[in-house]
Amino acid sequence: MRRLAVSVFTLACTLPAIAAEGMWQPGQLPQIEQSLADAGLKVDPKRLTDLTAYPLNAVVGLGFCTASFVSPTGLAVTNHHCAYRGIQYNSSAERNLLDEGFLAKTLGEELPVEPTQRIYVTTQISDVSEQVGGGLAELADGNARYDQVDARSKALVAECEQGGGVRCDVYVIHGGLQFNLVRQMEIRDVRLVYAPAQAIGKFGGDVDNWIWPRHTGDFAFLRAYVGPDGKPADHSSANVPYRPKSYLKVNKDGVQPGDYVMVAGYPGRTNRYRLAGEVADAIEWGYPTYIEYYSAQLALIAEQTAGRPEAAIKYAANVASLNNGLKNFQGNLDGFAKLDVVAEKRRLETAMEAWLAANPEAVPGYREQRDALDQLLAEQRAQRERDLIWSQLWRTGLFSTARDLYRVALEREKPDPQREYGYQQRDEVRIQGRLAQLDRRFDAQVDRALVADLLRRYLALGQAQRIAELDQWLQRDADGGADLDARLGALYAGTQLGDAATRETWFKTKAGAFRGADDSALQMAVALMPAVLRLEQEGERIKGQEYHLRPAFMSALIAYRESLQQPVYPDANNSLRISYGQVEGYSPRDAVNYSAQTRLHGLVEKHTGSDPFDATRAQLDAIAEQRFGSYVDPELGAVPVNFLASLDITGGNSGSPALNARAELVGLAFDGNYESMSSGWLFNPRLTRAILVDVRYMLWIMDAVDGAHRLLKEMRVKPEFAKP
Repeated sequence: MRRLAVSVFTLACTLPAIAAEGMWQPGQLPQIEQSLADAGLKVDPKRLTDLTAYPLNAVVGLGFCTASFVSPTGLAVTNHHCAYRGIQYNSSAERNLLDEGFLAKTLGEELPVEPTQRIYVTTQISDVSEQVGGGLAELADGNARYDQVDARSKALVAECEQGGGVRCDVYVIHGGLQFNLVRQMEIRDVRLVYAPAQAIGKFGGDVDNWIWPRHTGDFAFLRAYVGPDGKPADHSSANVPYRPKSYLKVNKDGVQPGDYVMVAGYPGRTNRYRLAGEVADAIEWGYPTYIEYYSAQLALIAEQTAGRPEAAIKYAANVASLNNGLKNFQGNLDGFAKLDVVAEKRRLETAMEAWLAANPEAVPGYREQRDALDQLLAEQRAQRERDLIWSQLWRTGLFSTARDLYRVALEREKPDPQREYGYQQRDEVRIQGRLAQLDRRFDAQVDRALVADLLRRYLALGQAQRIAELDQWLQRDADGGADLDARLGALYAGTQLGDAATRETWFKTKAGAFRGADDSALQMAVALMPAVLRLEQEGERIKGQEYHLRPAFMSALIAYRESLQQPVYPDANNSLRISYGQVEGYSPRDAVNYSAQTRLHGLVEKHTGSDPFDATRAQLDAIAEQRFGSYVDPELGAVPVNFLASLDITGGNSGSPALNARAELVGLAFDGNYESMSSGWLFNPRLTRAILVDVRYMLWIMDAVDGAHRLLKEMRVKPEFAKP
């Protein structure tokens, strides 16, 4: 079962429905069929409800980003930053593919990406609300409710996955009001085909991140491989390119301002249905705390990798993720300051409850359940510092590795249906993949510094937030202090988990052997596992309570919206969604107006020769020689680079194909503007824009700069600069 946040609501809900707003499930599109037609869609909207037909069967998930097939032989395009971990995994100080870029000249040169990378092709979405959630209200407590949802979800998933080659998950919609079973083909052999140099794919770096205007070629290509029988298989030299049922048609003409555009993808998470108090918590504690944490981690990584290029490469993906998060958190705070989200939430809740008072039969027992939800949130607030430190600690390399090894061994002692979610037989290949790639992502010196920072924070907590097992392992003294240097020195000196063969051996070892292990990290995992399990149970109790309490709020909200004839779309939860709008600029403040497109000469204006504004020599030469071909937009008089569109997207939409009114590929979503960061809580149609890379810039880079002519031909695009 996917443990993801519930659906999110648009706080602009008191306004008429706006085309740009909404992350719609494919099955919901008939509700907005007229709006789609009015916005300019030229294909039958029913085509967008069929997961097995063009274009949706060409849109795939990566687990954390989106991609799409663009050739009959499994070539998939996504963002450069979505392929970043795979590029980093194949990089070294001697061969830095992040800096140099990579282009496979033949199928044989394509590189396996990281072991956990998958491509997911959604084939079916089923409503299983009654099968999973029926009878929850009659159960006595949160753990009982959680256990029911967990057990029923696992049973449905096990049945769905019979025969292999697929990944099934139960997704929580509206906090437990609805449950969907999603079936996906799981392609396990994914290879890196082409990634432009970082100076193209990440041009502007963290300086330009979330900023318009942009001039970033954020694209890369992967390929899906399957066994000779056409079925998903582990990586093998015998595998062959996957042949999708459909692949997107590339439209070299791109789009113009005012044109209809839509994206299909897998948005990760939004929070538009959160209560006013939860928004206040995010503003007053959540985002400021994460900003401080991420800043500290970035500083530590920079300090510990200084003068150590191999270590810096290992943490390059972490640094990119932390910087992105840091800017996102600050952007949310800045957006909150302008939009007064808490006040908007309270106005919505007041209006909804006034309507409920006049229509009490709509949601019987609403008040009692709402009060209980407020009490549950207060309980979570009391332990949030502890919970944050604890969760961050188990994300560090050594701690997570030791925990996973011991936890897998413990869970194997149970029948598979009773094993904890994430540690079932179906999950072991992912865990083994994470363990296998530790060599490429772990440096003991950096890891120790990050762990030490977290443990210092833990030692500063009050008595009520202490964890007995962690205190004992730290050997805290009577005054509550501990000798961290000595404790961590012994931990890192006494473990062999940095060795891949050692990890593989322990991965196959039974739980009893861990209790007598002479490895310091495994001893730590054994000592702390009772706390891991106990706090996990606490979290499951709270989640089980939410399954019972949040649906009352969502039922009230949906009923209220229906009374206003306003359809409700679910919150983003990493399941397939469609958003639509148009190509258009915006005005962020008085006397400032941003046009919808950027041009190639703007990249030259930004070029300084120094990172992150260091355009490649091949780009600059092609521009100087005016090798533009037919990629020039006749209206702009230049090659377009990026464009803006009034689309409702969030993290996970990265790499989503931008489709025109005829469902042809015209670009890739890769970012949002700074003013849209808080749109995960409150959608503002005037300011919210998606930033996309124009297909013409992608094709120009491939053709005139990097010579990716083989791939262009595969995409049914005729190269203009290939040598005869």
